Amino acid sequence: MVCNISSGCGLPEHHTLRYVTNVTGLQETTNSTLPISLKVVLSVIMVVIIGIGFLGNAIVCLIVYQKPAMRSAINLLLATLAFSDIMLSLFCMPVTAVTVVSDDWRFGLDFCRITLVLYWLFVLEGVSILLIISVDRFLIIVQRQDKLTPSRARLLISASWLLSFCLALPAAGSVPTLKASRCVLGYIESPNRGYTLLLVNAVFFVPVSVMLVSYLRILNTVRRNALRVHNHTFPSPEHGGKVSLPVMRRPPQLSVDVSFKTRAFTTILILFVGFSVCWLPHTALGLLAAFNQKFYTSNEFYAASVGALWLSYMKAVFNPVVYCWRIRKFREACDEFVPRSFRMPRLRARGGPRP
Repeated sequence: MVCNISSGCGLPEHHTLRYVTNVTGLQETTNSTLPISLKVVLSVIMVVIIGIGFLGNAIVCLIVYQKPAMRSAINLLLATLAFSDIMLSLFCMPVTAVTVVSDDWRFGLDFCRITLVLYWLFVLEGVSILLIISVDRFLIIVQRQDKLTPSRARLLISASWLLSFCLALPAAGSVPTLKASRCVLGYIESPNRGYTLLLVNAVFFVPVSVMLVSYLRILNTVRRNALRVHNHTFPSPEHGGKVSLPVMRRPPQLSVDVSFKTRAFTTILILFVGFSVCWLPHTALGLLAAFNQKFYTSNEFYAASVGALWLSYMKAVFNPVVYCWRIRKFREACDEFVPRSFRMPRLRARGGPRP
């Protein structure tokens, strides 16, 4: 049994946040400290992640807001995903960085609860948007149903925020009590196993399963469409029956632009793979924390959980990089907002004029 932070175990608040007593035989533990060299490296990495996560996603939101031509349904969803990452960068990452470096929670019990709710709110919203985009791609490519309009996208975004808030709110009553810095790591103590399973399924297993099935169906459809296009190529009649290069003739029923849809799908698939890689370690440690009390109180868990948490934060950096890499309109719009001295050099086409 672990002393609950709401009861305080008869200790002042700052002692409650720093110590834990386990009546089953585990000794009292204090915050594990990281080596100074590791703290320096982590500080640099955390500052870079926070800076890129905020600026990159802010540019994405600014592009969609200032350019009416960019306010399509899919871009509204991407802007919402970017906005959730901005909020994560502003309200959660800095607090986590200070706590990890100082090895102490300095912000009080109430702010601990607020931080947990905000953390799960923004994470759940980002996952919801990825799930909506995946289902939309499935309907467009597999079912040939393009039903997502900007107005419907706004309705889905509002519903996803409401659902995410409802799922995140109970975290306020499940404050981690072991070691001060656990407050910002997003793990729930073992007595709340039911809520832990709910979060793990809502954040990872359910969306990953739905997205995986959708992408497998999409891949199968794209492959079949490519084969159908290939099978409808035949020799050109302009050469009088002579052997010549085949001319691609697309029948009327093949109305889907295969190359465009494949590229758009590939972009979303990259986002899905990035999300899965960034969140798998955090999910695994969350389950271990809920069902293995001894591991949860160990120093090994603290070191591993810090790395897993910042790997999950990497998603906020990964997404805007993918947008500018894969989506030409975003890349062109970025050139208008990024100072010329910071722009990446472009390859000049062969034979083209020099800039």
